[in-house]
Amino acid sequence: MSKDTKTKFITKDILRTSIFGAFKKLNPKYMVKNPVMFVVEVGFVVTILLSFFPDIFGDKGNNLRLYNIVVSFILLITVFFSNFAESIAEGRGKAQAESLKKTQKDMQARVISDDGKETVVNASMLKKGDMVLVKAGEFIPNDGEVIQGIASVDESAITGESAPVVKESGGDFAFVTGGTTVVSDWLKIQITSEPGQSFLDRMITMVEGASRKKTPNEIALNTLLVSLTIIFLIVIVTLYPIAVYVGVHIPISTLVALTVCLIPTTIGGLLSAIGIAGMDRVTRFNVIAMSGKAVEACGDVDTMILDKTGTITYGNRMASKFIPVGDVKEQELIHYAVISSLRDNTPEGKSIVGLGEKLTGIQNEDIPGMEFIEFTAQTRMSGVKLPDGTRIRKGASDAIGKYVRELGGVIPKDLAVQVREVSKLGGTPLVVCVNDRVLGVIYLKDTIKAGLVERFARLRAIGIKTVMCTGDNPLTAATIAQEAGVDSFIAECKPEDKIEAIKAEQAEGKVVAMTGDGTNDAPALAQADVGIAMNSGTSAAKEAANMVDLDSDPTKILDVVEIGKQLLITRGSLTTFSISNDVAKYFAIIPAIFMGVIPQMNMLNIMSLSTSYSAILAALIFNAVVIPCLIPLAMKGVKYKPQRSEKLLTRNMLIYGLGGIIAPFVGIKVIDLIITPLLAAFGL
Repeated sequence: MSKDTKTKFITKDILRTSIFGAFKKLNPKYMVKNPVMFVVEVGFVVTILLSFFPDIFGDKGNNLRLYNIVVSFILLITVFFSNFAESIAEGRGKAQAESLKKTQKDMQARVISDDGKETVVNASMLKKGDMVLVKAGEFIPNDGEVIQGIASVDESAITGESAPVVKESGGDFAFVTGGTTVVSDWLKIQITSEPGQSFLDRMITMVEGASRKKTPNEIALNTLLVSLTIIFLIVIVTLYPIAVYVGVHIPISTLVALTVCLIPTTIGGLLSAIGIAGMDRVTRFNVIAMSGKAVEACGDVDTMILDKTGTITYGNRMASKFIPVGDVKEQELIHYAVISSLRDNTPEGKSIVGLGEKLTGIQNEDIPGMEFIEFTAQTRMSGVKLPDGTRIRKGASDAIGKYVRELGGVIPKDLAVQVREVSKLGGTPLVVCVNDRVLGVIYLKDTIKAGLVERFARLRAIGIKTVMCTGDNPLTAATIAQEAGVDSFIAECKPEDKIEAIKAEQAEGKVVAMTGDGTNDAPALAQADVGIAMNSGTSAAKEAANMVDLDSDPTKILDVVEIGKQLLITRGSLTTFSISNDVAKYFAIIPAIFMGVIPQMNMLNIMSLSTSYSAILAALIFNAVVIPCLIPLAMKGVKYKPQRSEKLLTRNMLIYGLGGIIAPFVGIKVIDLIITPLLAAFGL
């Protein structure tokens, strides 16, 4: 994403396309989707017909013809400004989408066949399951999993982050995104998505807003606006016979103007733009929202469940120390710990081998005939079986303890002490055994990501509870939870435990957000009301989530929540302003219509507007110009500060409720003073 599209509110290109888009949206087939503004467009058609055919409704006179033309022009401008607001919001998203599309142009792929032969094809021809080789300086042609190799990958085209990231096979960091660039070395990748269905393709679609659907709150508010519009239409229809009864002739164009001024045109014109802008603001934080509903739900989040590894911590637990127990020598522990990790491609396994070789100076090689036992969530340990039958295991202390006891072994007395000490330090104790004999503990160090303590404190201030889920033992989990500043934790957590925790919160009527990056997080991400996957995580996690954090920075979850709250507050504030400023229009138009026949109505002319024509036109002009004046606020959102709901409501009612009443009184009076001499010159 280019810097310009991230920082500038509007560019020349966006302005040009927005103006064109605003005229294009005048099509009645499109306008009918926005009932409030459709009524304004119908009013424009009626008044423009009256301008050329005044006899239709008995409105005659050159002065009245001019008045009808002026009213028609103002109504057209009102609809145009409404469409312009929506077009700007869409234009900003499309500008970002164009920068993303540049990464897809003319990409080639080096496909590896089963016999090892290389064939260069266009990236658009790749199918799911194809194997490709990407060398330094080349684009990764489509989403995939690293099968072989290790390389630095530049993801700045998608994330905006210039620092390259290391991608390698094994673990939760093997996923690569199409459109990113291999900076060094090479990667052998298995394609995991069909053409047009990649993560980048979906990003472009979402950023463009092409698949945006109205959110539940937006639909509810739209229903309210339509209801108010119908009510005011009924009022205007009944007003005409009342006026005839008291001897007042009301021009049809005045009734149209009155209708437009009384219905909530301000929020009706900005409602769609507010929703689009909400998704746009999330995108500018390098978070891709798969729907507007997800952004809106962020504003209602009560509980946030976070996966520890890769979310709260950096995820790569590094071997820091070998701690022997009983009468075992450190060299023996290191020897067997390294052997158990030779085929372990996880970052932890590689760090054990690396630390062991560093401490002993011995370069270890794979043992022919050795059988590798992979880690599973059920056994919670991994290891190897040597050709001579020797079984080496490493894993959680309780899992290894159970395994050793089943073989008839005895647990050393000081093992529990060493495990507890490592846990107290916030590390992960990995116990190593050979057959039925426990050798010692590997101290794996887990590092908390910077800034989390402050962020979690802010979440707590706005009433959001944070829960950490981890597969670690309770002591380790408690230490990490305390250091990170989360409210509670779930230790020895399995994938199904995360889902149960989410369901338990939802059963209490709470809105739950979940962040994660691993395949085992996918079910919980799908269950949560808001699922946020880390971009560095697996494709399964991204598929299940309704948001993806491109920077893989869980501290941004607070920003996303605040954007969601800002979206709701912005919509509520502008709705309050829109309905409040109708009050001033009552005092402008109603007295103007009747005070000529009913002198007592002049008491309501508290703005001392000059004539009935100037009063109506001033109210109509203000109604039109207030929409573009509020576009920047709709785009950027009302400023949000963490505070209690009652205080927030009081503040917004004072600013947008009271302000919505005062501003039109001032604006209409100023416009009246400006247009009165012009109207007098034309005999109005």
